Amino acid sequence: MKKIFMEIAVAVLFMCASVVASAQTYKVIDKSIAVVGDEMITLSSLEDQAHMMIAQGMASETNARCSVLEQMLDSKLFLMQARVDSLSVNNDMVEATLSDYIDNVRRNFGSDEKVEEYFNKPIYKLRQTWKEQLTEQNLTQQEQQMIAAKIPEVTPQDVKSYLDTVNKADLPIVPIKYQLSQICIYPDREAAAMAVKEKLLNLRERIINGEKFATLARIYSEDPGSAQKGGELGMTPKSYFWPVFSDAAMSLKPGVISQIVETPDGFHIIEVIAKKGDMFNARHILMKPSYTSADKDKAFKTLDSLKTEIENNAVSFSLAAGFYSQDPATRTNGGQMADPNTGSSYFEIDQLKPADYKAIAGLKEGEISQPIESLDNEGRDGNLVYKIIKVDKIIPAHTATFENDYTQLQDQVKMQLQMEELDKFVNERIKDTYVVLDPMFQKCDFTRKGWATKFRK
Repeated sequence: MKKIFMEIAVAVLFMCASVVASAQTYKVIDKSIAVVGDEMITLSSLEDQAHMMIAQGMASETNARCSVLEQMLDSKLFLMQARVDSLSVNNDMVEATLSDYIDNVRRNFGSDEKVEEYFNKPIYKLRQTWKEQLTEQNLTQQEQQMIAAKIPEVTPQDVKSYLDTVNKADLPIVPIKYQLSQICIYPDREAAAMAVKEKLLNLRERIINGEKFATLARIYSEDPGSAQKGGELGMTPKSYFWPVFSDAAMSLKPGVISQIVETPDGFHIIEVIAKKGDMFNARHILMKPSYTSADKDKAFKTLDSLKTEIENNAVSFSLAAGFYSQDPATRTNGGQMADPNTGSSYFEIDQLKPADYKAIAGLKEGEISQPIESLDNEGRDGNLVYKIIKVDKIIPAHTATFENDYTQLQDQVKMQLQMEELDKFVNERIKDTYVVLDPMFQKCDFTRKGWATKFRK
């Protein structure tokens, strides 16, 4: 599959802020290295993108610039057509992406001043540059989508024709999939929450009475990222945190200890060190509800009894889930699990919680696991839950077939046709577009041979 679809701009121009931070400073004597119609590519913009790709490990020093240049050339053709088609920029999407990107950069460097020092530009100019790049990306992606949308709907006959002509070794391998149902019991979360709050209130009182917040954070905080730093989070945009955490922190005066703040991660007390605009640096102590062996024993005893009753045909798994499961997402559906991201009732191995897969590995269809301790899908990491899992159906790993995997094959054919349509567009535009390339890149082995005919004499 050729590298010309939606990732052309996004994957190259806007890497995560950690990549930017790891890149080393370099100097480039700027000049124009390519003209595509009325669009220009500068050496500095090429170096910026190639440098990021190398830092990300996506390319080597020897091939990065040629590869990136070809991607930029392709992208300029789509951008030109987007302007011809009078496409409108999705400003809301651009602003949202820009805001997230700037927040990541600021968090990575720690302050606006450090960002400006690294890039040797004021933050407002950086914002302007990045917005221009994102605006071009948005237009380019819209044009690619328009071109790809021109292909007709893929029919069963298209899929059959594809299967008749494709090398069987190139057909996708469909991994093993499981359809599962569960019965979940939660530990006494209310009692555990009360116990955590009591501990945090005690710590808060000790801090108010003179003990150092940082010392207690190192000892008691359950946030591994900040505990060793005395609970300090570093100067960070407020949008990075849960809203309730940011609101509490931004309302505090430096040195004041917050009341207990509950987030999906657990319970916190917070001390703000400094605030600047929409950024703040704070310390926190995070504590999560913990449960006793008695909670586990009680839940396991109930689940084991249910498993026995179901296996003895005294009650169906579906009916038992409706009566006993405490998971609202599955109890009304007879316990049947669904991927929260896709809504599919079939799971591949890497879509399952590790504890869940370990419990069902080796089970046959219709069998039920032993009671296990696992996590739900709430918060960042999930909440503790006890469960039994029934294997409803197993689809073994296999080469995709028309009868069993039509939708997957249809998607593959559609993607292939879209790529061919985009390739056709670029190859045709190379022929009839004014393009001039700097001879310094004459040794590049471009994927599209048309670019090799465009060097300045």
